[in-house]
Amino acid sequence: MRSWLIGLAVGAALLVLSWAVLVLLARRLPPGILRDLAGFIPACVTTVRRLRKDPRVPRRAKIAIVFAGLWVASPIDLIPEFLPVIGPLDDIVVVALALRYAGRQVPREVLLAAWPGEPALLERLLGPPRR
Repeated sequence: MRSWLIGLAVGAALLVLSWAVLVLLARRLPPGILRDLAGFIPACVTTVRRLRKDPRVPRRAKIAIVFAGLWVASPIDLIPEFLPVIGPLDDIVVVALALRYAGRQVPREVLLAAWPGEPALLERLLGPPRR
């Protein structure tokens, strides 16, 4: 039993260490699309949390946003996360669709205020403002 617990602790430590290495490597990415993609999911999680609490966001948009947040947090994915490059693709697509849906119901200023990342990335995602 003791060796099993030691193995589990070593595995958990290696997992946390690999996450730390990935975060450090992501911070060294040059400006551009790769850096935007590396920061996309964390920015989406922050946006979901902020919009969920905002009273200006309609109930339907909140449901879509919370669904996207749960999808990102869920360990069950259509494409496994460990696959390089395409692993987080299903998370990005679901979050992008939820934000576009919310973008049609929520004023653009509210979405931009909730977005912690580069505003140009969210503007590209939402598309041109509707008139």
